[in-house]
Amino acid sequence: MIGARLRFGTRHATEFVDLTDRLREEIRDSGLRTGRVYLQSLHTTLGLAVNENEPLLLRDFQALLERIAPAGAGYHHDDFARRVDVPVDEPENGHAHCRQLLLTSSSTLLVEDGDLVLGRWQSVFAVELDGPRQREVAVQLDGDFVRPSREASEALVELELARQLLVDPESVAAPMRRLVEAGGKRLRPKLVQLTAGIGPVNEPLRAAALAAAVELLHNATLIHDDYVDESTHRRGRPTVAAAEGPERAIAVGDYYFAKATRMIAEIGNRDVTSAIAEALEAVCASQIDDVALRGAYPGDRESYLKVVRGKTASLFAAACASGALLSGATPEAVGALRRYGELLGTAFQMVDDMVDFSPSSGKPVGLDIRQRVLSLPLIYAADDREVGPEVRALLAGALGDREVGRVAELVTSSDALGRVRNEANELVEEAVRELEAIELDGLRPILVGLARSAVDRNA
Repeated sequence: MIGARLRFGTRHATEFVDLTDRLREEIRDSGLRTGRVYLQSLHTTLGLAVNENEPLLLRDFQALLERIAPAGAGYHHDDFARRVDVPVDEPENGHAHCRQLLLTSSSTLLVEDGDLVLGRWQSVFAVELDGPRQREVAVQLDGDFVRPSREASEALVELELARQLLVDPESVAAPMRRLVEAGGKRLRPKLVQLTAGIGPVNEPLRAAALAAAVELLHNATLIHDDYVDESTHRRGRPTVAAAEGPERAIAVGDYYFAKATRMIAEIGNRDVTSAIAEALEAVCASQIDDVALRGAYPGDRESYLKVVRGKTASLFAAACASGALLSGATPEAVGALRRYGELLGTAFQMVDDMVDFSPSSGKPVGLDIRQRVLSLPLIYAADDREVGPEVRALLAGALGDREVGRVAELVTSSDALGRVRNEANELVEEAVRELEAIELDGLRPILVGLARSAVDRNA
């Protein structure tokens, strides 16, 4: 079952607000194919009705209500001297309450083939009896759902991200909004939404909420990383630390760690909460390892993989596992998807390291070199028989513009980038093999394509 609210303003009484198109939109976005829509007015002077949307008929009904319960006719409800706990702004609206008794406050509508079951001339109305007001109608959709399109699913995540940022204090929301609106590949939320369609439980709105929370967590880690790495740019824009200062950056990152954790807890699935919590532990522990290992720069492959599995791959794995858990998938499917996510996340980070040597990365070329961030291309270049000695000698000294530029040239001229590319591709194919033994309800080609496209990029 999926819940929603229809919110609208009215201009006067008596006003007939046609809800039909908005209900059809809710049905379409949810993917409901066959089932029921339950409507409940949340106001005692707002009724619901199903009838013809024809101006003369509506005027007849308005006149009927006026004859049966005329305004100002003298209602006990309007005798405030006899009532208790009357709000100071309570209007004399006994006639509106009586008129609502002639209507209904709830309604059940049928859905077949993804559309409301209505007669040729029928519409669904909310009938305002005491406007102008701001009104809400609760909606619940129940039945058989199909997955919405990928475009619709991604739009739900963007809407949820915007909604969450809208209600936050502007001091923290503004920096996060700039980072979120700068783009990003949204791979983690895509993985959540795809895997949330694998099991028997299909709830697009809850999946969108989980996906948005995972994206906020990811962006919170980026804010902290940029502060630790003293990065000046992210996605082609100033980092939060550069634009707001280190203190604000830490506060913003902490706020969204906390907020995203609350969002996930409110979904109400203990297994999902545990999967994300384990990933957060790994992210934080690996951040400490990352900083500690910079003393042995450029490091070695095993140390690098240890950091990458914690800082990057763990959240990819959790995104896949949590989506599958939300959908009620089998333990075998959850395990395979978790491994798929970890392998994909590791390969993704390897390619990200290669992108540091590309001018299309959105940050200065060689920034990871200057900041002594663990990087597999640099590790392989340092071990190279031809360029390795010069690379190690340069890294052992001060890294000014000239030195950083020369290291980047040496890495690019060696076979380091090719080795990393091949290794990333091997990991992706290993991830794809994890999908072969489980039932994916037609999603295997999409997950395979997403994995391969994640490493076939230059930015």
